[in-house]
Amino acid sequence: MNRLDNKVAVVTGGTSGIGEATAELFVSEGASVVICGRSTEKGEALAARLGDKVAFVTADVTREADIEATINLAIQQFGGLDILFNNAGGPTADGVLTVTESDIQYAMSLLFSSVVLGIKHAVPHIEKRGGGAIINNSSIAAIRDSQGAMLYSAAKAAVTHYTRLAGTRLGPKNIRVNAISPGAIATPIFWGGSARANTLPDEENSRKMAKLQGNLAKATPLPSSGLSEDIASAALFLASDEGRYVNCHDLVVDGGRSQIFNQPGEIR
Repeated sequence: MNRLDNKVAVVTGGTSGIGEATAELFVSEGASVVICGRSTEKGEALAARLGDKVAFVTADVTREADIEATINLAIQQFGGLDILFNNAGGPTADGVLTVTESDIQYAMSLLFSSVVLGIKHAVPHIEKRGGGAIINNSSIAAIRDSQGAMLYSAAKAAVTHYTRLAGTRLGPKNIRVNAISPGAIATPIFWGGSARANTLPDEENSRKMAKLQGNLAKATPLPSSGLSEDIASAALFLASDEGRYVNCHDLVVDGGRSQIFNQPGEIR
């Protein structure tokens, strides 16, 4: 307990799934947390439930101004920034022959540019605190075929590599940069992303989640699906002093799924 005492964290995409679980865990370990997301209703409800150590701002990470505003809220409300978890994401288009220019722009803006710009705006504030941790949510889709849509996979590969590059450049500032690559994690992204989940009743989301966990458990060497809490625990390790000597690393949390052979993807 109290592994993040007196720390301030920003968690993007913090209104559901991995982001929500991470915000809850960080608060329980002593951190003050700013969460952002596109659903004002969900975000405000979560902030109210977690208490006065959590602040919410409505934000779309495809817009740099919203990213900057999220970082600035942490400074204004809690006095600084120690940890950034670039978690926000969602589904993207697929297919070699059907992809459009707007598909590419959206995928890269949502999944890659948001990470780059989050780091850009966070680093000056983290540096003022004498260092800290940046965590980027990537995916095993970055390293294996058939783990996600093609644009999603390519964008996540960029996230993983950018993590290593940023870590080498920010290490001298005592800022560690690491990625987490989840595998078969049961989150609302499987039925249209957090935005879609936010429009469904809680009972419907629960039903879909139970079915999803059963299906994912069949596709992983371990006899269970991954949970949002598994990724939150990995983020806590990387954010805390326990991960003080881990930098430029991609932490795969997938129950061994990435070791299973996959047939080549179909050209569409």
